[in-house]
Amino acid sequence: MSSTILTARNLNKVVSSAEGDLSILHDLSLSLNAGDSLAIVGSSGSGKSTLLGLLAGLDLPSSGSVLLAGNDLSALDEDQRAQVRAEHVGFVFQSFQLLDSLNALENVMLPLELEGHADARQRARTLLERVGLGQRLSHYPRQLSGGEQQRVAIARAFVAEPAVLFADEPTGNLDSQTGERISDLLFELNRERGTTLVLVTHDGRLAQRCQRQIRLEQGQLVDQGHS
Repeated sequence: MSSTILTARNLNKVVSSAEGDLSILHDLSLSLNAGDSLAIVGSSGSGKSTLLGLLAGLDLPSSGSVLLAGNDLSALDEDQRAQVRAEHVGFVFQSFQLLDSLNALENVMLPLELEGHADARQRARTLLERVGLGQRLSHYPRQLSGGEQQRVAIARAFVAEPAVLFADEPTGNLDSQTGERISDLLFELNRERGTTLVLVTHDGRLAQRCQRQIRLEQGQLVDQGHS
Protein backbone atom coordinates (compact mmCIF):
# COMPACT_ATOMS: atom_id res chain seq x y z
CA MET A 1 0.00 0.00 0.00
CA SER A 2 1.39 3.41 -0.97
CA SER A 3 2.37 5.78 1.83
CA THR A 4 1.45 9.45 1.88
CA ILE A 5 4.46 11.61 1.03
CA LEU A 6 2.89 15.09 0.68
CA THR A 7 -0.19 16.59 2.29
CA ALA A 8 -1.54 20.14 2.14
CA ARG A 9 -4.31 21.12 4.53
CA ASN A 10 -6.44 24.24 4.15
CA LEU A 11 -3.71 26.32 2.53
CA ASN A 12 -4.26 30.05 2.31
CA LYS A 13 -1.77 32.61 1.02
CA VAL A 14 -2.38 36.33 1.43
CA VAL A 15 0.12 39.04 0.46
CA SER A 16 0.04 42.77 1.05
CA SER A 17 -0.14 45.17 -1.88
CA ALA A 18 -0.69 48.88 -2.43
CA GLU A 19 -4.39 48.14 -2.92
CA GLY A 20 -4.58 46.11 0.30
CA ASP A 21 -4.38 42.41 1.07
CA LEU A 22 -4.41 40.12 -1.96
CA SER A 23 -5.56 36.53 -1.54
CA ILE A 24 -3.57 34.23 -3.85
CA LEU A 25 -4.67 30.80 -2.58
CA HIS A 26 -7.94 29.92 -0.83
CA ASP A 27 -8.41 26.97 1.52
CA LEU A 28 -6.69 24.40 -0.70
CA SER A 29 -6.10 20.79 0.37
CA LEU A 30 -4.54 17.80 -1.39
CA SER A 31 -2.66 14.60 -0.64
CA LEU A 32 -0.13 12.59 -2.68
CA ASN A 33 1.26 9.11 -2.22
CA ALA A 34 4.78 7.97 -3.00
CA GLY A 35 5.18 7.53 -6.76
CA ASP A 36 2.13 9.62 -7.72
CA SER A 37 2.26 12.17 -10.54
CA LEU A 38 0.23 15.38 -10.33
CA ALA A 39 -0.23 18.21 -12.83
CA ILE A 40 -1.21 21.66 -11.53
CA VAL A 41 -2.92 23.56 -14.35
CA GLY A 42 -4.73 26.87 -14.76
CA SER A 43 -4.37 30.24 -16.39
CA SER A 44 -1.53 32.65 -15.63
CA GLY A 45 -2.05 34.28 -12.25
CA SER A 46 -4.22 31.45 -10.92
CA GLY A 47 -1.77 30.60 -8.12
CA LYS A 48 0.01 27.57 -9.63
CA SER A 49 3.58 28.62 -8.92
CA THR A 50 2.60 29.93 -5.49
CA LEU A 51 1.15 26.52 -4.65
CA LEU A 52 4.28 24.79 -5.92
CA GLY A 53 6.44 27.00 -3.71
CA LEU A 54 4.33 26.23 -0.65
CA LEU A 55 4.35 22.48 -1.29
CA ALA A 56 8.15 22.55 -1.65
CA GLY A 57 8.71 24.64 1.46
CA LEU A 58 10.17 27.57 -0.50
CA ASP A 59 7.49 29.78 1.06
CA LEU A 60 5.11 29.49 4.00
CA PRO A 61 1.30 29.74 3.86
CA SER A 62 -0.58 32.49 5.66
CA SER A 63 -2.58 29.68 7.25
CA GLY A 64 -2.84 25.93 6.84
CA SER A 65 -0.06 23.37 6.78
CA VAL A 66 2.14 21.29 4.48
CA LEU A 67 3.52 17.91 5.54
CA LEU A 68 6.42 16.80 3.35
CA ALA A 69 7.98 13.39 4.04
CA GLY A 70 6.60 13.55 7.57
CA ASN A 71 7.83 17.09 8.27
CA ASP A 72 5.42 19.90 9.15
CA LEU A 73 7.07 22.69 7.16
CA SER A 74 5.29 25.48 9.04
CA ALA A 75 6.86 24.28 12.28
CA LEU A 76 10.40 24.56 10.90
CA ASP A 77 12.70 27.56 10.51
CA GLU A 78 14.26 28.46 7.16
CA ASP A 79 17.41 26.40 7.71
CA GLN A 80 15.40 23.35 8.77
CA ARG A 81 13.17 23.64 5.69
CA ALA A 82 16.28 23.87 3.51
CA GLN A 83 17.54 20.65 5.08
CA VAL A 84 14.23 18.90 4.37
CA ARG A 85 14.48 20.02 0.75
CA ALA A 86 18.07 18.80 0.51
CA GLU A 87 17.06 15.39 1.82
CA HIS A 88 13.73 14.86 0.08
CA VAL A 89 13.19 17.25 -2.85
CA GLY A 90 14.42 17.82 -6.41
CA PHE A 91 13.59 20.73 -8.72
CA VAL A 92 13.34 21.21 -12.49
CA PHE A 93 12.67 24.73 -13.76
CA GLN A 94 11.67 26.18 -17.13
CA SER A 95 14.89 28.24 -17.16
CA PHE A 96 17.14 25.19 -16.46
CA GLN A 97 19.14 27.12 -13.79
CA LEU A 98 22.45 25.43 -14.51
CA LEU A 99 25.68 27.04 -13.30
CA ASP A 100 27.52 28.43 -16.32
CA SER A 101 30.94 27.94 -14.69
CA LEU A 102 30.40 24.18 -14.23
CA ASN A 103 30.30 21.53 -16.94
CA ALA A 104 27.46 19.02 -17.22
CA LEU A 105 29.09 16.48 -14.89
CA GLU A 106 29.93 19.11 -12.28
CA ASN A 107 26.40 20.57 -12.38
CA VAL A 108 24.92 17.14 -11.63
CA MET A 109 27.55 16.34 -9.00
CA LEU A 110 26.91 19.56 -7.08
CA PRO A 111 23.93 18.55 -4.89
CA LEU A 112 25.70 15.31 -3.92
CA GLU A 113 28.93 17.13 -3.11
CA LEU A 114 27.06 19.60 -0.93
CA GLU A 115 25.76 16.63 1.05
CA GLY A 116 29.23 15.07 1.27
CA HIS A 117 28.66 11.97 -0.89
CA ALA A 118 31.97 10.34 -1.76
CA ASP A 119 30.48 8.70 -4.87
CA ALA A 120 29.15 11.96 -6.36
CA ARG A 121 31.15 11.70 -9.59
CA GLN A 122 30.12 8.13 -10.39
CA ARG A 123 26.45 8.69 -9.58
CA ALA A 124 26.38 11.85 -11.70
CA ARG A 125 28.10 10.11 -14.60
CA THR A 126 25.69 7.17 -14.45
CA LEU A 127 22.63 9.40 -14.53
CA LEU A 128 23.96 11.58 -17.34
CA GLU A 129 24.55 8.43 -19.35
CA ARG A 130 20.98 7.38 -18.50
CA VAL A 131 19.60 10.61 -19.98
CA GLY A 132 21.70 10.22 -23.12
CA LEU A 133 24.47 12.71 -22.34
CA GLY A 134 27.38 10.36 -21.74
CA GLN A 135 29.30 12.13 -24.51
CA ARG A 136 28.59 15.61 -23.10
CA LEU A 137 30.05 15.29 -19.59
CA SER A 138 32.69 17.99 -20.06
CA HIS A 139 30.47 20.38 -22.01
CA TYR A 140 29.40 23.66 -20.39
CA PRO A 141 25.79 24.90 -20.54
CA ARG A 142 26.62 27.38 -23.34
CA GLN A 143 27.83 24.43 -25.44
CA LEU A 144 24.55 22.50 -25.04
CA SER A 145 21.20 22.87 -26.77
CA GLY A 146 18.11 23.78 -24.78
CA GLY A 147 16.97 20.17 -24.69
CA GLU A 148 20.41 19.01 -23.55
CA GLN A 149 20.49 21.63 -20.82
CA GLN A 150 17.09 20.47 -19.59
CA ARG A 151 18.33 16.86 -19.54
CA VAL A 152 21.27 17.97 -17.38
CA ALA A 153 18.80 19.75 -15.10
CA ILE A 154 16.67 16.59 -14.86
CA ALA A 155 19.74 14.48 -14.06
CA ARG A 156 20.70 16.96 -11.35
CA ALA A 157 17.19 16.83 -9.91
CA PHE A 158 17.08 13.02 -9.79
CA VAL A 159 20.70 12.31 -8.78
CA ALA A 160 20.06 12.64 -5.04
CA GLU A 161 17.07 10.26 -5.37
CA PRO A 162 14.47 12.71 -4.02
CA ALA A 163 11.15 11.54 -2.64
CA VAL A 164 9.39 14.37 -4.49
CA LEU A 165 10.37 16.18 -7.69
CA PHE A 166 8.80 19.58 -8.38
CA ALA A 167 8.87 20.82 -11.97
CA ASP A 168 7.77 24.34 -12.95
CA GLU A 169 6.97 24.50 -16.70
CA PRO A 170 9.73 21.95 -17.51
CA THR A 171 9.00 22.02 -21.25
CA GLY A 172 8.10 25.71 -21.49
CA ASN A 173 11.32 26.83 -23.21
CA LEU A 174 11.54 23.87 -25.61
CA ASP A 175 10.11 23.15 -29.04
CA SER A 176 7.33 20.57 -29.14
CA GLN A 177 9.49 17.65 -30.28
CA THR A 178 12.19 18.29 -27.68
CA GLY A 179 9.52 18.89 -25.05
CA GLU A 180 8.01 15.50 -25.83
CA ARG A 181 11.38 13.81 -25.29
CA ILE A 182 11.85 15.64 -21.99
CA SER A 183 8.33 14.54 -20.91
CA ASP A 184 9.19 10.94 -21.75
CA LEU A 185 12.32 11.17 -19.65
CA LEU A 186 10.54 12.67 -16.64
CA PHE A 187 7.95 9.90 -16.56
CA GLU A 188 10.48 7.13 -17.21
CA LEU A 189 12.54 8.26 -14.23
CA ASN A 190 9.37 8.77 -12.18
CA ARG A 191 8.47 5.10 -12.75
CA GLU A 192 11.98 3.72 -12.35
CA ARG A 193 12.75 5.51 -9.11
CA GLY A 194 9.32 5.75 -7.49
CA THR A 195 9.66 9.52 -7.22
CA THR A 196 6.51 11.56 -6.68
CA LEU A 197 6.20 14.07 -9.51
CA VAL A 198 4.46 17.46 -9.12
CA LEU A 199 4.28 19.56 -12.30
CA VAL A 200 3.08 23.08 -13.02
CA THR A 201 2.37 23.24 -16.74
CA HIS A 202 0.44 24.95 -19.52
CA ASP A 203 1.16 21.94 -21.74
CA GLY A 204 -2.05 19.93 -21.98
CA ARG A 205 -0.29 16.84 -23.33
CA LEU A 206 2.14 16.84 -20.42
CA ALA A 207 -0.68 17.28 -17.93
CA GLN A 208 -2.63 14.38 -19.44
CA ARG A 209 0.28 12.04 -18.77
CA CYS A 210 0.01 12.59 -15.03
CA GLN A 211 -2.13 10.27 -12.92
CA ARG A 212 -3.97 13.29 -11.48
CA GLN A 213 -4.67 16.89 -12.41
CA ILE A 214 -5.86 19.82 -10.35
CA ARG A 215 -7.05 23.07 -11.91
CA LEU A 216 -6.76 26.41 -10.16
CA GLU A 217 -8.81 29.51 -10.90
CA GLN A 218 -8.10 32.69 -8.94
CA GLY A 219 -6.40 30.67 -6.23
CA GLN A 220 -9.20 28.16 -5.78
CA LEU A 221 -9.24 24.47 -6.60
CA VAL A 222 -12.04 24.11 -9.14
CA ASP A 223 -11.35 20.68 -10.56
CA GLN A 224 -9.57 17.60 -9.32
CA GLY A 225 -9.50 14.51 -11.46
CA HIS A 226 -7.55 11.60 -12.83
CA SER A 227 -6.01 11.50 -16.28
